[in-house]
Amino acid sequence: MQITLRFVAADAPEIQGEHELRYQVLRKPLGYGRDAVAFDFDDDSYHLLAFSADEVVGCVLFHPESPLTGRLYQMAVDPRLQSAGLGRRLVAELETRLQRDGFREVTLHAREVAAGFYGRLGYATVGAPFEEVGVPHRHMAKTLRSS
Repeated sequence: MQITLRFVAADAPEIQGEHELRYQVLRKPLGYGRDAVAFDFDDDSYHLLAFSADEVVGCVLFHPESPLTGRLYQMAVDPRLQSAGLGRRLVAELETRLQRDGFREVTLHAREVAAGFYGRLGYATVGAPFEEVGVPHRHMAKTLRSS
């Protein structure tokens, strides 16, 4: 299966597929409805999508919080492709773009079950565990190298 990665605008038609993936992977298993998928700051965020043909099979978003830092959020990979390296590809492609755009730090709220994944990608835990959307999370951060 060939997977392509592409940044899309927040108002692109492909965002519907992104929202469906975010719902199926991140919200539905926790009992949330489709109305809990979008964030107020989605329109001001980077949207990197992974496609298999025309189907959205992965996504990661990034919201700039200053000219140098921002938050990675809503990382989702189709369950059929989890553990196949797609998440790693998405984060690497996002970080490359962020470095090019001048960002120096990425923060995120990792579900406890995903903290090891982000740790292997160079993210460090910052502070104590906390609960968000009803599940344990870790605040994590990574300094990007200068271009």
